[in-house]
Amino acid sequence: MEIVLLGTGCPQCDPDRRGPATLAIGGDARILIDCGSGVTQRLVEAGTNGAAIDALFLTHLHSDHLVDFYQLVISSWHQGRARPQRVFGPPGTRDFVDGTMALWAAELAQRVAHEKRASTEAFKIETTELVAGDLIAIGNAQVRVVPVAHQPVKHAFGFVIEADGQKAAFSGDTAYCPELIAAAKGADVLVHECFLHAEMKPVPGVRSAATVDAVRSYHTPPEDVGRVAQEAAVGCLLLNHFVPVRFDRDAALDAVRQAYKGPAIVGEDLMRYDIATRRLTHRGGLIGF
Repeated sequence: MEIVLLGTGCPQCDPDRRGPATLAIGGDARILIDCGSGVTQRLVEAGTNGAAIDALFLTHLHSDHLVDFYQLVISSWHQGRARPQRVFGPPGTRDFVDGTMALWAAELAQRVAHEKRASTEAFKIETTELVAGDLIAIGNAQVRVVPVAHQPVKHAFGFVIEADGQKAAFSGDTAYCPELIAAAKGADVLVHECFLHAEMKPVPGVRSAATVDAVRSYHTPPEDVGRVAQEAAVGCLLLNHFVPVRFDRDAALDAVRQAYKGPAIVGEDLMRYDIATRRLTHRGGLIGF
């Protein structure tokens, strides 16, 4: 199984870190987790496209995790997709999907009538709303749904994907979460969000101390990410979804290493990790574990 970080950012706009999105390639499946801003461009940069995606899994319904959903739909059609989109997400996903497609219905009808492309199957959205504990088969891959601690968001999930005899865990957005630790036990890789609290200072007119405390309450600081990885005994930790997007990488890694002594990687957009070969690639660089 291969993990590709498509977007490692957050709602902050940054040219180097696009919105949250991760691609898992395993078995005969290509599974997209979240579709934050810039996901369709990152897919092409990663050597694939939206037309090739077998399923989209949404961790939760915050805008930064799904803002490019319609762009994914329309670009997949332009790329020749001739099968329905499969979308899996928490309760409320069907309303989001239906509402988005209704919002763009007039534009879409005009495109279809004028462009006369071969198929409109890409605009058929098969939506499945998930509950904790669900086990979904996507080709030869199995996706387990894990409840995570992102309150006050009522329904927020992480995912554990197993394929090719390998196991990858994805935190979604969460605070320190025993349920995630249990589900991720022994995973070959854990892809976990990271809230850099030391970097989030109050800024008059932008964010107050109360704002920083509120954001921290439902994310995980790096020292706690290290605890999660250590307690889950994962083979590799891949840090992802950084808040804020600009931070001291050395300090973040040092904080993680207070608890976790295994391989820990500060993720970057378009970084790839091949579990089978234990090879990490990014911008022409190659590291073997």
